[in-house]
Amino acid sequence: MIYNSSFMKTIHQLNDDILKITQLIRESYPELLKFIGEMPVRISEPIDEAITRKDLIDYYSTLESLLKNYSVDHK
Repeated sequence: MIYNSSFMKTIHQLNDDILKITQLIRESYPELLKFIGEMPVRISEPIDEAITRKDLIDYYSTLESLLKNYSVDHK
């Protein structure tokens, strides 16, 4: 589910996608939750210091890679 048009998604849609993949990890691979807590999240520093769309896309991509790589090895 890598975003081909990720910059077209709203912040709300990106947050929903992150919530869904996190829930999938929680239900199917709870042993990965420790890695989510340890994942360094780089947040850009825009003028208003809010989390940017790119930050959310990067975080989602990291979760997706973690899930994809783990699920291939642990079917």
